[in-house]
Amino acid sequence: MSLLHADGTVGGLLAASNDTSQKFASFDVPVWIWGALVGVIIVLLVLDLLLVHRRPHDITLREAAIESAIWIAMGTSFTILVFAWHGGTAAGEYFSGYLIEKSLSIDNVFVWAVIFQYFAVPARYQFRVLFWGIFGALVLRAIFIFAGVALIERFDWVLYVFGAFLLITAFRVARHSGDEPVHPERNPVLRLVTKLVPSTPNYDGQKLFTRRNHKLLATPLFAVLIIVETTDVVFAVDSIPAVLAVSREPFIVFSSNAFAILGLRALYFLLAGMANRFRYLNVGLGVILAFVGLKMLVAEFVHLPTWLSLIVIATVLAVTVVASLRADRSDARIRPVSGPPPEAPPAAPEPSPEPSPEPGRSRDR
Repeated sequence: MSLLHADGTVGGLLAASNDTSQKFASFDVPVWIWGALVGVIIVLLVLDLLLVHRRPHDITLREAAIESAIWIAMGTSFTILVFAWHGGTAAGEYFSGYLIEKSLSIDNVFVWAVIFQYFAVPARYQFRVLFWGIFGALVLRAIFIFAGVALIERFDWVLYVFGAFLLITAFRVARHSGDEPVHPERNPVLRLVTKLVPSTPNYDGQKLFTRRNHKLLATPLFAVLIIVETTDVVFAVDSIPAVLAVSREPFIVFSSNAFAILGLRALYFLLAGMANRFRYLNVGLGVILAFVGLKMLVAEFVHLPTWLSLIVIATVLAVTVVASLRADRSDARIRPVSGPPPEAPPAAPEPSPEPSPEPGRSRDR
């Protein structure tokens, strides 16, 4: 299946997306381009670790906002590169996948906040855990993506399984209020690791392992990393089928996932304390998952153009964020203004305290 190249205009982008003979972008990616993509990702991670966050420190809101803006700019700018390389269909699929993964990852951010709070991880050490967590997530996503694409190409019925799974997940996410408690201590992987790996309950800076009495022991940060990785597996099970609903090209699916999760560390420090301000986020994510699930179920009969998917996803996200922020401001306006407390009625005289019993003698008789 050859890719229809766009003519370099907006009309070309829509025409490429509307071509019914070309359902999804499909093209051969040389090995050196895969190597270049992986190399760029590794370089970005290393620069972020060794230059920006070489020393552990508390990340301020301003710093997190600047870093988030830079990561989002890089992720969205990659759309232009994909468009110049393989046209409008590929660019639309990449940006749709990027938006889906970015929006679904917000829930992951709030779960991280609960995990860090449960283990009382100092703020200055949280970045190091997330660095290795993101690194592991990239490897796991690559495995899931190639496995998912291979299954779809080999077994057509897998499409219906993924689609039905996304609909069920959409219903579950939409009903999720965000108030349900998270219990990190019940994580079965963590239980297994703590039994097999000698550990210490004390932190040693931002080290995952430390030596005590000539023994190598895992610090609590290692346990936190294990939980972060296992929660990402759970979220990947939802997000990878969702992205496969808008693209079947492994390069597009992986690159959109990679650039979306690369900025999750900065996004965490920006949004960790704002979970209550996005009250309708679960509804918006449920609508997006339901849409891509239906899109996957009818893909063999009706192909929705990429530009339509992009509009639906962007519109749902925008409506969700605006409605949440307006509801938050409305609550702030009707909240009673703090003032001097009303005068309390005079308190009744307290009864005289009962004399303490003599040592060794009980009050009961």
